[in-house]
Amino acid sequence: MLQKLPSFPGITGPVVVIVMDGYGVPKTDVGSAIAAARKPTLDALFARYPHLLLRAHGTAVGMPSDEDMGNSEVGHNAIGAGQVYAQGAALVADAIASGAIWQGAAWQQVVAGAKAGRGVLHFIGLFSDGNVHSHIDHLKAMVLRARDEGVKAVRIHALLDGRDVPETSALEYVEPFEAFLAEMQASGFDAQIASGGGRMTITMDRYDANWKMVEQGWHTHVLGRGEQFASASEAVRALREKHPGTIDQDLPAFVIGRDGQPVGTIEDGDAVVFYNFRGDRAIEITRAFEEGAEFDKFDRVRVPRVTYAGMLQYDGDLKLPKRFLVDPPAIRDTMSEWLSKSGIAQFACSETQKFGHVTYFWNGNRSNKFDGETWEEVPSDVVPFEQRPWMKAAEITDAMIAAIRSGQYKVLRCNYANGDMVGHSGHFRAATMAVEAVDLALSRLLPAIDAAGGVALITADHGNADEMFELDKKTKQPAQNADGSFKAKTAHTLNPVPLILYDKVSGGKLGLKSVDGAGLSNIAATVANLIGFEKHAAWDASLLDVR
Repeated sequence: MLQKLPSFPGITGPVVVIVMDGYGVPKTDVGSAIAAARKPTLDALFARYPHLLLRAHGTAVGMPSDEDMGNSEVGHNAIGAGQVYAQGAALVADAIASGAIWQGAAWQQVVAGAKAGRGVLHFIGLFSDGNVHSHIDHLKAMVLRARDEGVKAVRIHALLDGRDVPETSALEYVEPFEAFLAEMQASGFDAQIASGGGRMTITMDRYDANWKMVEQGWHTHVLGRGEQFASASEAVRALREKHPGTIDQDLPAFVIGRDGQPVGTIEDGDAVVFYNFRGDRAIEITRAFEEGAEFDKFDRVRVPRVTYAGMLQYDGDLKLPKRFLVDPPAIRDTMSEWLSKSGIAQFACSETQKFGHVTYFWNGNRSNKFDGETWEEVPSDVVPFEQRPWMKAAEITDAMIAAIRSGQYKVLRCNYANGDMVGHSGHFRAATMAVEAVDLALSRLLPAIDAAGGVALITADHGNADEMFELDKKTKQPAQNADGSFKAKTAHTLNPVPLILYDKVSGGKLGLKSVDGAGLSNIAATVANLIGFEKHAAWDASLLDVR
């Protein structure tokens, strides 16, 4: 149980943590949908209430370097844990650099499984160096190691990015990799790209939002069904011509074929590695490979008997996958756990797209609730988010207001997904509408917090909508395409995020203090102090200033 704070008894009402997903604070307003949005509520919050900036990228959230953008998973891990853990990208890079990955039982079983069967090892994953879900260098290292360990053939199923990297950059990854594979083909090692498609079209669904994506991926990667091309680079060019204006993440599925036959179906006796290290978009395809007759999400047509492994364990509670190449961070002593042990009732809410972030990731990559927790999921729309940039902000607000008015909960949390999900679309006007939708939601939610005698901590997990255009490195103005249009930026940013203390109940006694290197992990201790508790010894310092 957390110890009582001797200097401050805590506020009477609830503490509400509000995560505005994808809301960074840019160095310039150029290309910022946040700056362009009409947001009277947020403008008033910044003008009237204590606020400061938090680091939400790089080493502050456990990434390998400060050149690495943050993301929703590591951001919510850091907020919920109150401390920084080395995350998937760093863990995998270290395991490859040290050679530990090759000595692990999982890799050895994958190689043995491939060699005992047809001699084929398949790699499925996001094909870029975005370092959010995966890194193409990890894939290259595994292909080389498989060759060195005597695997006869490798087949790669490439999920095109255009989301964590520039939106039409696929050929910058595909063409050099095809050349790399061709060199190995010449030396007698059979290595080819076998299939692919946009990450928002096939395979990488999350939170049970759209299993049709996973079904399409299964038909493409496993069964080899789909439009055929001679190479992945040819597929990208042809599909862009056929679907003008479509960015990489939305390109249709494709299959590589020779003489009308797919070159890389997945068959009995093969081995399969899903090489994404991040869990949310890896769980559903993993279930399709690992579950037996009880699997009911779609008709798999046939289920090959394979040696399957994930890069990491994607869900520690569900034990998915059973075999994984690198141990995930063991996140302990989370905020939810210790608030639960202290008898604090908690409420968490978001829509499907970010529901796992305020639950699973917040709780240290655990699927189960702690005692006293209530979770409420608002089903997301299954449409391109730029078409409905308001998403489910209104419904999340309804649920939060009801929970606050119930008087049952001392600490509540929610995530508004708009700035991130719409920011990823690259659609500037839609992104401004997304920010405006969140602003409107806050205008409804804050009065309910006031009425309950509570306070709010308003923050974000990383930036996105703050930079909607690629900026020219010299001029700092939006870079342009050949047709004069601005080059959309669909990736997260390296910008800090705000932390606002909304407080109308203390009479100005509460503020925020600067701490060197303050980041998302400082929020847990701040919440604990606001409800009258000392922070856990493992948590980073509180930012609360009691005057």
